Amino acid sequence: MPSVGQDRKRQALAIDVTVFGAGIFGLSCAWALARRGARVQVIDPAGVGAGASGGIVGALAPHVPEQWNDKKAFQLDSLLMAEAWWADVVQAGGGAPGYARTGRLQPIPDAEALTRAEARGVGAAELWRGQAVWDVVAAPDDWSPGTAQVIRDTLSARIHPRRACDALAAAICATGGRIETSGEARGLTLHATGWTGLAAMTDTQGRAAGGGVKGQAVLLDLDRRDLPQLYADGLHIVPHADGTTAIGSTSERDFDRTGTDAQLDTVLARAVAAVPALAAARVLTRWAGVRPRARSRAPLLGPWPGRPGHFIANGGFKIGFGMAPKVAEVMADLMLTGQGDIPEAFGTAGLAPGPGRD
Repeated sequence: MPSVGQDRKRQALAIDVTVFGAGIFGLSCAWALARRGARVQVIDPAGVGAGASGGIVGALAPHVPEQWNDKKAFQLDSLLMAEAWWADVVQAGGGAPGYARTGRLQPIPDAEALTRAEARGVGAAELWRGQAVWDVVAAPDDWSPGTAQVIRDTLSARIHPRRACDALAAAICATGGRIETSGEARGLTLHATGWTGLAAMTDTQGRAAGGGVKGQAVLLDLDRRDLPQLYADGLHIVPHADGTTAIGSTSERDFDRTGTDAQLDTVLARAVAAVPALAAARVLTRWAGVRPRARSRAPLLGPWPGRPGHFIANGGFKIGFGMAPKVAEVMADLMLTGQGDIPEAFGTAGLAPGPGRD
């Protein structure tokens, strides 16, 4: 896989590519393909970042450094390459995705949690290649998740989802690509169509591909832009570069798509109880969206079985933005060269047409 953050000779591939879906996976893959010389068009009737990718939270947080597997290793690679990858996006298109590796704090409520945190610190020292730490520190006075000691990891980063999508769109267009609300497929075709796309795959393939999980989040007028994100009571509290702070989110399998509701009020109350510094902040935005969750909870990446020249990148769920840099590069490898370093657990072989749903 080509490294990021370096000048690379554009490949004279003269390959046409159509990407259906202008969310984080579709745009990231389109960017990786366009800068390798492919002629790229992105088609989404709703426009850029119109679905779950147009959210407000943007917590790029690692999996726990224990019980290591291919999914965690893939995510680690993606988080480590993210800074240079997003810098290339900014350089190409001039956007402002709001990326910064500011770290994260989590509470340590009792002795058992302290023992577990210390063991995971040992795991991080081994598994994170010396590129980040997971350790135990005293909680800051005015910005902490409510305990005297906290877990600090230096791998977590933040991004502003909606602005990141806009930045990718700008980079794609600056590199010769096009983004349209309608059009016909041309050349190789990538389907990155979110939760409705997963539902459609289930119907067309006769195999369960996944579905949607609704999330609700709130944006506050609170400037903590230079401080780490917090994870408390199951909530992500993320200070953004623009002087706002996001809190999210719910996970709703049964949901009404019409917008936010009282569940979001509960989220905000829980966040304030854990972090009193949030109490006086004014609410700027209430947001709701439906995130694509593949059947295995891992991203669904690879060829579309039974459809030569068609590929799938879907199922980012809660980790889509953190996974996006490496997803984009391995999918570009696969589509342009036929070879992609995709973990077996992410593969699409399970979608091969069958007589009934799993």
